[in-house]
Amino acid sequence: MSAFTAAEPAAAASHNISLYRAIWRWHFFAGLLVIPFMLNLAITGSLYLFKDQIADTFYAHRNIVADAGSMLTPQQIVDAAVAAIPGSKPASYREAPSRNRSAVVAVSKNGQSTIVYVNPHSGGVLGSVGSKQEFSWVVKRIHSLQYFGDWTNRIVEIVGGFALMLVVTGIYLWWPRQQTGGVLSVRGTPSRRVFWRDLHAVTGAVAGIVIFFLAFSGMPWSGYWGANVNAWLTAHDLGTPAALWDNVPKSTKVTQDIVGRPGWVVENAPVPLSDIAAAQAAKPIDLNKAVEIMHGLGMAPGSDLAIPANETGVYTASHYGGDLGNERTVHIDQYSGKPLVDLSFDQYPALGQAIEWGINVHQGQEWGLFNQLLMLVTCLAIVLSCVTAIVMWWKRRPAGRLGVPPMPPQKSVYIGLWLIVIAFSAIFPLTGLAVIVMLLFDQIVVRFVPPLRRFFS
Repeated sequence: MSAFTAAEPAAAASHNISLYRAIWRWHFFAGLLVIPFMLNLAITGSLYLFKDQIADTFYAHRNIVADAGSMLTPQQIVDAAVAAIPGSKPASYREAPSRNRSAVVAVSKNGQSTIVYVNPHSGGVLGSVGSKQEFSWVVKRIHSLQYFGDWTNRIVEIVGGFALMLVVTGIYLWWPRQQTGGVLSVRGTPSRRVFWRDLHAVTGAVAGIVIFFLAFSGMPWSGYWGANVNAWLTAHDLGTPAALWDNVPKSTKVTQDIVGRPGWVVENAPVPLSDIAAAQAAKPIDLNKAVEIMHGLGMAPGSDLAIPANETGVYTASHYGGDLGNERTVHIDQYSGKPLVDLSFDQYPALGQAIEWGINVHQGQEWGLFNQLLMLVTCLAIVLSCVTAIVMWWKRRPAGRLGVPPMPPQKSVYIGLWLIVIAFSAIFPLTGLAVIVMLLFDQIVVRFVPPLRRFFS
């Protein structure tokens, strides 16, 4: 009996060691794979948080104007922009949000889009830039790696899932186990590995919840998971309210095809058609009238207005960014001026509102400067976590080997981890697939190929 009871604590201790080593090994592999991508996300994310301040500092010549009294009509402003790019056609008009800001007109020519900045008082063109060369556009797409193609964007989706795993496994590894140092304090000096271990652990523990939030709230933008979640929400009437389109003819375009900055919930919502029958008996309303209607509907200052590209197109007024209460999309018939679809944030279902709120906080747009600084500190915590991980690994790695944490004594512990992977894969398929590949590599290739086993030890 005494031998049996003595064996129980030993077995429990062996199991705990195995679980710790398995999770440590998993944490190491995941971190090794994502560090370059996490650094990119943190650095470009920090820049994007302050895109408006950066634009007003480095591009003040095209964004800020002197208040010179009367304002030109929207059509006069658009005409000035079109004249600056001969042969172009207007695609959208963004009114000046205040009297000391420029108006922004997007024009297209030969399939290329150009943004033209116009002084709304004088009609003077302040500058222009290709839509795909504009600062915030470039930073956002480098952030998501979509700048380099769809397949690289899938990598960021996998990285986002790994980031969620790293936070959870990191908290497990950090969790106090009868030790006092390295929990909320940092031991040693920079010359010692324990200093970097503690700094890594404490940083992750303090910022872990916000890092988890950043990773999760960024997933709706991902090309595979985000697109499928958006489609699922729409199909189950949990995103865009489908009933709004019941009585209007729909085109094959979706909102993100014609609006430069749509809300996530509405980006795949269909764009309605203007009443083509009316084209036989009525002329289209002009841009000035469309802007007047937009104002009459109570659209927030600085809203965008997409201009119809053909005789069945619609004017689409939209406002996105900043106060969620102002988020709104209105499609207006170009002949009658009648609002065909009018969708605002308070009409989204609860789940759609929650996702939009998460995205707004993610981008630093919900609570002004405080939100920006909170996200900036989180991005800096990610950078610090990456740097400390690299230094910590460098100090512990054996010469000529990668220095992967040892495999657990009890291989049976992987059964539980496989079950976790299967559950995780059901939620985030691309990340789950990457984890499965990683585990198969570790358990089959590394384990049974002696040169690799030595290198990864």
